[in-house]
Amino acid sequence: MRKNFGAKPFLYPQPVLIIASYDENGVPDAMNAAWGGISESDQISMCLSPGHKTVKNILARKAFTVSMADAAHVTECDYVGIVSANQVPDKLAKAGFHTTKSEFVDAPLINELPMALECRLVSYDEDSCCMVGQIVNVCADESVLDAQGKIDPAKLDPITFDPVNGAYLRLGEKVGNAFKDGAKLK
Repeated sequence: MRKNFGAKPFLYPQPVLIIASYDENGVPDAMNAAWGGISESDQISMCLSPGHKTVKNILARKAFTVSMADAAHVTECDYVGIVSANQVPDKLAKAGFHTTKSEFVDAPLINELPMALECRLVSYDEDSCCMVGQIVNVCADESVLDAQGKIDPAKLDPITFDPVNGAYLRLGEKVGNAFKDGAKLK
């Protein structure tokens, strides 16, 4: 028997996305968001309310980066989600994060988070809070690459948001082969 919860934003896994931008003075800022994902082969869509300083920055600069939060930086990633740059302009520094300017867009990369999408703003709808970005580049630190030069999820150690229990979880082990295992049923 199933239990009904009603209309809730429950979906597993939910990514923990750290969205970074520069403000009008070139100061880096970042926020934590869970409501987002790939919406086209070269686009990411996220639900971000207009009151966020990061959103204001992105609308002004037309660029942002999206880093994958990882288990090694849970505290720092949570901090940038619970503190607003509208009140704490140097919250990225207070989190202990350091940045490098992206080579591809006018936005910062967070050095401590080893994987990021570098994006240009495509659109933002204030009514629905839907922001769409074109992925210009994906970069990953060599420390999270396997012997073939591909991103190794075990080395990346990304976390997911558990909306039901208000927790961050590690992603688990490999359980199958995409686009292959289902062929057994053909």
